[in-house]
Amino acid sequence: MSTINKVPASAGAEWLLAGFALLKRAPVPLATLSVLWGLLSMGVMLVAVTLPAMTLAMQFLLVLAGPLFFAGMLWAVREVDEGRPATPSNLLQPVRDGHAPALLATLLPQLLAALVMGALLFVMVGTEQLQRLADVYQQMQAVAAAGGQPDPSLVEGLPAGRLLLWLLLVAVVFVAVKWMTFIASPQILFSNTHVVHAMRNSLRACAHNWTAMLVFYLLAGIAIFAVGMGSLLVASLLALVLGPALAMGLWQFVLMAVVMPVLAGAAYAAWRQMLGGSPAAGASAAPTRIEV
Repeated sequence: MSTINKVPASAGAEWLLAGFALLKRAPVPLATLSVLWGLLSMGVMLVAVTLPAMTLAMQFLLVLAGPLFFAGMLWAVREVDEGRPATPSNLLQPVRDGHAPALLATLLPQLLAALVMGALLFVMVGTEQLQRLADVYQQMQAVAAAGGQPDPSLVEGLPAGRLLLWLLLVAVVFVAVKWMTFIASPQILFSNTHVVHAMRNSLRACAHNWTAMLVFYLLAGIAIFAVGMGSLLVASLLALVLGPALAMGLWQFVLMAVVMPVLAGAAYAAWRQMLGGSPAAGASAAPTRIEV
């Protein structure tokens, strides 16, 4: 039986602030880890570009590496939180501790959701209607490319209602899958929780604290947009000196160096508040507990 803490809606803002606070305590080490991941990803994609036959394999490799990298970032932010330095070796600590299979298993809900929603699309809309939708889209693209106005009659008879219902189901499933993995990795890493129980606890904790999750996603989206636009403005100025290609590359690395540690720190803080039994730094209200 797991104890889930009930937190106020403002906790969502506290998680994000905790992520920024952890980045502020060790900006260079945490940013370096993100840049290392960016360089590794760039190297993999360069291999895919050089060897087109390897494109699918390289993309699959990046997908598999994603949970392992994020777990390494979680380990690094905990090191910073406990007063120890974050080092590049932290990225490999989850693998050294034998958590790789469990972390990779957190991808299964996403794979299953994609398969189910793909099959549901064919059931709800039908193959013929999907083919017609693809044809209409191509026609509208051709008309737009020629500078004309698409004919509204092209979309008449399309199953708009069923498509909207399917999109609504996709949104619900997407949220459920994200909630299943939001604080699953910290449980696997720091509590040695079985992956199935970790994902179940994560889903229940997020569902019990849906208001905090809503606040977190809203503020995180605003923060990422603000950081992205600010760094893009700087990159635009650098493009005058370094050239657009190099400036855009630097912009992507800067954005990753800020966003990834903050999100890892926020997930770590959320785990501590909702499941860890101790509030994150800066928490203003003591959570209540719910036995599930």
